[in-house]
Amino acid sequence: GFLEDGILVRDVSRTRRRYLGSWAFPWDVMAVLPTELLCLLPGVPRVPGVPAARANRCLRVPRLLEAFDRCETRTGWPNAFRMAKLMLYLLLGIHWHGCLYFALSAHLGLGHDPWVCPGFARPLRHYLHSFYFSTLVLATVGDTPAPRREEEFLFLTAGFLLAVLGFATITGGISTVIVNLSTAASAFYPDAGPVRRYLRARGVGGRLRGRVERWQQHLRAQRKLPAEREALRHLPRGLRAEVAAGVHLAALRRVGLFRSWESGVLQQLVLRLRPQVFGPGEFVCRRGDVGREMYFIREGRLAVVAEDGVTQLAVLGEGLYFGEISLINIKGNMAGNRRTANILSIGYSDLFCLGKEDLAEVLAEFPRARAAMEAKGRELLLRMGQLDTGAEAAALAAEAEVERWLRGLEVALDGLQTQAARLLAQLEAGALRMALRVQRLEGRLQ
Repeated sequence: GFLEDGILVRDVSRTRRRYLGSWAFPWDVMAVLPTELLCLLPGVPRVPGVPAARANRCLRVPRLLEAFDRCETRTGWPNAFRMAKLMLYLLLGIHWHGCLYFALSAHLGLGHDPWVCPGFARPLRHYLHSFYFSTLVLATVGDTPAPRREEEFLFLTAGFLLAVLGFATITGGISTVIVNLSTAASAFYPDAGPVRRYLRARGVGGRLRGRVERWQQHLRAQRKLPAEREALRHLPRGLRAEVAAGVHLAALRRVGLFRSWESGVLQQLVLRLRPQVFGPGEFVCRRGDVGREMYFIREGRLAVVAEDGVTQLAVLGEGLYFGEISLINIKGNMAGNRRTANILSIGYSDLFCLGKEDLAEVLAEFPRARAAMEAKGRELLLRMGQLDTGAEAAALAAEAEVERWLRGLEVALDGLQTQAARLLAQLEAGALRMALRVQRLEGRLQ
């Protein structure tokens, strides 16, 4: 299957079409071609050994790594899985080293000296001896026969260097890797363990716990990071703005509302956005609720449903937004700050959330953006029949009247300030004349 809106699609025909059109299909075809049959063609020199002719099987390594990655994100014991994967890598490295050792022994002559592989009659004994010899070398245990020839010295030295630089380092850092991975994951993803224990302690059924687990698995599998603010809080504001813009600005520009806005508005908005992920069948908002946030759809699909919660009236996709009507003060809005529709997530939906206070701060600095958002909201209210044009006209008239009174007060205040300044100047001039008269009278008396 494949993921669509975060939900696994198991339809065979759709999966077939998607797979045949992907890059993995020709890669997998090359990996399964029976290339060893080329050795049977007349006139073609035989490849020394069938395994060399089957080297195209190594093209399946990317699929193996993809399977490992998916298993690690879905298993309930990720640390145990990582340990098992590491042990597999160690065994595979020892196997390859043992194959090289046997190839060198065959080249030098089996049983020619104590260092090379003895000339056993059974191939199984050859393999076990080679695997044992490579384990001693790569585990730096020693206790191997002393080399006699130059090829043996070089091979043994290369094996010891490989062990020191590779296997010993990986084995010694197993605990550190696990701790670092756990710490990094807890820094970005919320821990669902306390929620599960809380629900279990309260006796809540397993259905709700399953929803919590699936939501957590979706975040990890799709690399959704809900704790972005906590991860960036130590950065200075300028650098934090650049990081947030580099991550989210491209998705924000796909929103139709922001295509004509200046970049300064988007730079301010991107710092205040909070990513949120909603699961299948989860209501983002309900009609009549008090609106405190507006949402921008980054990924996924949402449905506008009727009061029965089932009938879909419209479907909202990537780049659309909703919830702004309850945040901005549109004159004549009969709904006030209440939600006007029921919004339901169809699959897993990745949204940007913007709070009412954050939106007000941004729009106060950019009046053109505020006017554009109010115009969009007014148009939507007209289509929904939620705009009282009479109340809007009365509010505009009252606002104009208040504006006129304010201008009158400003003119009166300017006049009063002028008169006060004139009186203050006359007072200062009178005080100066009085001081001069007093000074002249004092001179006459002396």
